[in-house]
Amino acid sequence: MENQEILKAEIGEKEIEKLKPEKVKIEKVEVVEVGDKGNKKLVCYVKYPGKEETIQISSVKYERNKKLQVTGLWINFERDEEKKDTDKLQKGSATALFLKNVGVKTALELEGKEVDTTEDEKGYLCFKCY
Repeated sequence: MENQEILKAEIGEKEIEKLKPEKVKIEKVEVVEVGDKGNKKLVCYVKYPGKEETIQISSVKYERNKKLQVTGLWINFERDEEKKDTDKLQKGSATALFLKNVGVKTALELEGKEVDTTEDEKGYLCFKCY
């Protein structure tokens, strides 16, 4: 459909299919750059039960300070004394906590793992890490 034709499109009748929290299998992981600053985020392509195509999940719900929080799987590196990034993920970050919860040391090791999902406050699927 041409861009100008899109302006003539009417509202559809079908509701978006809402996926319920299920155990999913991570088939592929990749790092994508987000926003003007190019912040790096981990995106997991997962196989959802009963779906042919994979879906993307890039956030996690985890417990911090006795409260559940949802955040993206942002890639943050440790800093050394000279304020330079190291090659290790920041300990205590949501991404590091997710990896530890799954029982892996690197994001690449997530491939092939089955993990639980839950919903965020908007009803989207995210990984469950609590």
